[in-house]
Amino acid sequence: MSPSPLPPSSSPSSLPVLELAPVVPVVVVEDVADAVPLARALVAGGLPAIEVTLRTPVALDAIRAIADGVPDAVVGAGTVISPAQVSDSVAAGARFLVSPGWTDVLLDAMKASGVPFLPGVSTTSEVVALLERGVREMKFFPAQAAGGTAYLKSLAGPLPQARFCPTGGIGPAVAPEYLALPNVLCVGGSWMLPPDAIAAGDWPRVEKLAREAAGLRP
Repeated sequence: MSPSPLPPSSSPSSLPVLELAPVVPVVVVEDVADAVPLARALVAGGLPAIEVTLRTPVALDAIRAIADGVPDAVVGAGTVISPAQVSDSVAAGARFLVSPGWTDVLLDAMKASGVPFLPGVSTTSEVVALLERGVREMKFFPAQAAGGTAYLKSLAGPLPQARFCPTGGIGPAVAPEYLALPNVLCVGGSWMLPPDAIAAGDWPRVEKLAREAAGLRP
């Protein structure tokens, strides 16, 4: 008996976002005044998809500022863990959503949001459960701690439908190893955003590091 086809996703695919560049910068904005120049530097360096994590009080304001002030950026919200954060992020201008993990309640909210989303997984069972719900693109988190490239390579055979954006502990040394895997679309990381450069407003340095990251795909 042939397997039943996977259900279609009822939400926009995240593929167009994940295929923009090999790296999605994971940004923690402490000062909303940094949001626009930081985003401009990343876009100029070739990294237009920008995940602003909801870890600071100004995160939603930063998303709003980037959405309004940097039209070439595709700004998203990360560390989304509740339906309220889903709606607040979309209202602020987020064009995609990223969660570190998922529950049925959170997944339903993200599906209903009308924007692409990337739920987090770290186990095979979570991947299978998302495939049952019609979700094929996922965040693998925390990537290095959860098994790294060896784990993702082992999933490619039995679960070729799943595609991943690994995030967590990834830097420029290991990013190419992830990007070489057939089931990896891009990686998430923050190495192109050194705190001292941001504190000094050294946006040319950020742009340079972003350009290096944009060229990492094997």
